[in-house]
Amino acid sequence: MAVSAPERSTRLLAAHAPGAVEEAARLLAAGGLVAFPTETVYGLGADAANPDAVAALYAAKGRPAFNPLIAHTADAAAARRLGAFNADAARLAERFWPGPLTLIVPFTGGEGVCDLARAGLDTVGLRVPFHPDARALLAAFGGAVVAPSANRSGHVSPTEAGHVMDDLSGRIHAVLDGGPTPVGVESTIVDCIGADPVLLRPGGLAREDIEAALGRPLRLPMSESDAAPLSPGRLASHYAPRAALRLDVDAVEPGEALVTFAGARPPGIEVAATVLDLSPTGSLTEAAARLYGALRSLDASGVSAIAIVPLPREGLGEAIADRLARAAAPRPSDPEMPQ
Repeated sequence: MAVSAPERSTRLLAAHAPGAVEEAARLLAAGGLVAFPTETVYGLGADAANPDAVAALYAAKGRPAFNPLIAHTADAAAARRLGAFNADAARLAERFWPGPLTLIVPFTGGEGVCDLARAGLDTVGLRVPFHPDARALLAAFGGAVVAPSANRSGHVSPTEAGHVMDDLSGRIHAVLDGGPTPVGVESTIVDCIGADPVLLRPGGLAREDIEAALGRPLRLPMSESDAAPLSPGRLASHYAPRAALRLDVDAVEPGEALVTFAGARPPGIEVAATVLDLSPTGSLTEAAARLYGALRSLDASGVSAIAIVPLPREGLGEAIADRLARAAAPRPSDPEMPQ
């Protein structure tokens, strides 16, 4: 039986409460929209095989319909029923699943992931998340669940259930609250269609680890536009707060909020509206986990500009830099954002 459109109040389900996961799975099976935690960020889940549910997901997010969605499964065996895995894809799945890695492979799954979810492509992005609440939900549901980040399209990705409620309350049926997400940036996406795997999006799994497993370097797309139709998360302007961002600053301007790292104190820090250190100890893992929460917090403070000091680019620093570059990119007008 299909569920109705979301009511005025979105339900908040505590993940470890009796029956919560089963209720979330029931809502998904009925065509509903349920946000849930993964190890990366909260995802907005819909039945991957149900085009009506996927259309409702696009509407809830305001997501461009040409941007394909990642299908999440409970285990690698379920993922392999949806796609054709060459030797590289199989090696990466064996080494890094469950975990924050999405593999783009040829689609073979019949009706398992509908055309709308794949944006009409003959490829599919597949991931097996590590988070126990995500795996419990996927196992209870029994099929693939598409789950882009659970926020309005172009807004900052959510790392806590409260972030989801801030963006999507009244637009979706439920949020499965599993607490803060440990990684804090989206999955790494690797295209395994051709002879050489291609890094389409840096993310929660470091490039160096993937290359070590493959025994050779990952290729990069020839251009941003080459990757954009193939993979989620490739729009030039993405993950954007309302406040303007200045990256790699060497001095702070009066009234700006300042994001620092490892205790950095650039000139002008005394005139900053507020200061937030992503990791006083210099941990990129901590910085990644705090990134979106920090941007949301500073945005909520009402500042008009956020200055961010240079951060290291190795390991997870590459994913952080990618997200910040997208957040700072020019973007189409959002009618809900101040002009």
